[in-house]
Amino acid sequence: MILTDARTRNRLLLVLFVGVLMGALDIAIVGPALPAIRAAFAVDDRLLAWVFTTYVLGNLVGTPLMAKLSDQFGRRSIYVLDVALFAAGSLAVALSPTFGVLLLGRTIQGLGAGGIFPVASAVIGDTFPVEKRGSALGMIGAVFGVAFLIGPILGGVILLLLDWHWLFLVNLPIAAALIVAAMRLLPTARAAQRRPFDWAGLAVLTALLTAMVYGLNQLDTAHVRASLVTWEVGGALLAAAALTPLFIAVERRVPDPLLHLSLFTRRQMTLVNLFAALAGFAEAAIVFVPALLVAAFGVAESTASFMLLPVVLVMAVGSPLAGRTLDRAGSRLVVLTGTAVLAVGLLLVGALPVSVLTFYLSAALVGWGLSWLLGAPLRYIMLNEAPRPQRAAAQAALALSTRVGQLVGGAVVGAMAASFGGGVAGYQRAFLMVGVAVLLFILPALNLKRRAEELATVRRNEQQEALRGAVQQH
Repeated sequence: MILTDARTRNRLLLVLFVGVLMGALDIAIVGPALPAIRAAFAVDDRLLAWVFTTYVLGNLVGTPLMAKLSDQFGRRSIYVLDVALFAAGSLAVALSPTFGVLLLGRTIQGLGAGGIFPVASAVIGDTFPVEKRGSALGMIGAVFGVAFLIGPILGGVILLLLDWHWLFLVNLPIAAALIVAAMRLLPTARAAQRRPFDWAGLAVLTALLTAMVYGLNQLDTAHVRASLVTWEVGGALLAAAALTPLFIAVERRVPDPLLHLSLFTRRQMTLVNLFAALAGFAEAAIVFVPALLVAAFGVAESTASFMLLPVVLVMAVGSPLAGRTLDRAGSRLVVLTGTAVLAVGLLLVGALPVSVLTFYLSAALVGWGLSWLLGAPLRYIMLNEAPRPQRAAAQAALALSTRVGQLVGGAVVGAMAASFGGGVAGYQRAFLMVGVAVLLFILPALNLKRRAEELATVRRNEQQEALRGAVQQH
């Protein structure tokens, strides 16, 4: 049912926007609370990383699952279910008597949040006129960047006034209002054509990622060789390696796979997914910056959050500049510059003695690098490279790659910090390692297409689409 009334569309878009923002915020907003959670449950940095990792893992599983369920049972009911799951998970985290219950709550939160975005996108496709869908989807998609920018600052404000439990309790009235509004405004539409869900692919991917993340999180990076022969590390990583060809085999056989492997047959598309994973890896590392600041300066968690303000401000300036540079010079220069600046910023965090001056210098560079790497450049390449029928699948693959990077980043940073004794020394080693990993991606960035090659690809795709359109008319 296409909505012709602009006022009704705007009200519906507001409900969708707030839901996606609520779910996206809980990726970044938890960063300022990590030191307080660690103290409350007396856990080390290795275990602490799972506060972030379980949310992302639940998010990754929830995205394809809830999207398919909304096709089967209708958009409204599954959107309400997603918001309710997110609220239930928030309550479980806030009231958790043990660290295990907290992680279970974070997983439930992630599962619900993972479904909110694809269902919101499907509702826009069902109800908005064609000429309005692009701007509506752009607004919803921009929420993730906004959440990453304001999440730590909002978390700092809440921690300044209240304790860490309220970072999660504040979700409850928002979720209640969303459920009421969704019941009134969202359609009950279902997909016209239902395709069987890739349950086997989802199960294998979940097991693969869980094994990989657990193995990396348990790795003692100070004694790598010794830890690799243990069941916790070597066994888990071996299981992940064994499940990888099984996942590929499953995806090749199902009619509607979670991950379209054909998207990785082109060099550009393989590279852009690697950079999406790199961006997610770096994002996960930034979540742990408040813990480093608390250890280095002895400041309160709220103060540590406000110290991230330079990253936010620099990203706010850098993102539009990156967009303009994309149009003028192409994605190769933007991605190459972002990767190099981000690497330098992270290396400075890890290598220099932590002082106010060195931190703010490093934070500015990290913010600039992230703004030139996240979001627009990678989606720009995907839109240029993917044929029109595969563009939605290409964007989904990009989101999956980013989530995988976040999972690995959260596990590795926690493992590195714990292996070197935690505190300032442990987190500095972790950021140094992340900086080296980002630096190594400069060489792949040089293999991206130059501006002239990009324009030739766009013209070729346009000609092919025009030809297909002419054939369909006849």
